Amino acid sequence: MSEATDRIEEWVGQIEKSKAVEWDRLPEIYLYMDQVLTYMNKQLSLYARDEGTNLLTSSMINNYVKDGVLPRPEQKKYSREHLAVLTVICMLKQVLSIQDISSLVKYLRLNATQSEMHDRFCNLQTAAMKEVCDRIRSTSQQSEADLTRLAVALSVEANARRTASERILSELAKAAEKNEQAQKKKK
Repeated sequence: MSEATDRIEEWVGQIEKSKAVEWDRLPEIYLYMDQVLTYMNKQLSLYARDEGTNLLTSSMINNYVKDGVLPRPEQKKYSREHLAVLTVICMLKQVLSIQDISSLVKYLRLNATQSEMHDRFCNLQTAAMKEVCDRIRSTSQQSEADLTRLAVALSVEANARRTASERILSELAKAAEKNEQAQKKKK
């Protein structure tokens, strides 16, 4: 095996051992911005492209608040609700636009409590990563050419799933807008 394959195997092992933080294990106390950044970047470090890359900065958080994706902090303090939404944002921002993530979070909140939404999302993330790790493990025992083919396949699948997700969110937004207009006409 090559050095690159060894590092990939090590990363897969770390992913397999990790588990998204469940709602009940998120900090109950309010956190200031620097504490949020430390906490979130530690939680998300395995999902970064390289070690030492932060997936979240204070500017990003401020922009999410400004755009209405993340609720305003209370007296510059962030709650577990903020951490849950930030988890969703950070995991999906490479795939969906912030506008689509905002819509997705709103839809999820309509059908579940904040804790249910967070735990469902984390369970889906864990299951998806397990499936990907299984594929990597079975391929990494072969050659670097096989790993390259797997990287292409995963990229194509990610694009197809992103396209489908965007279409679904777009159609849901249109339906919600029609329902809203129909409600206004009734009044």
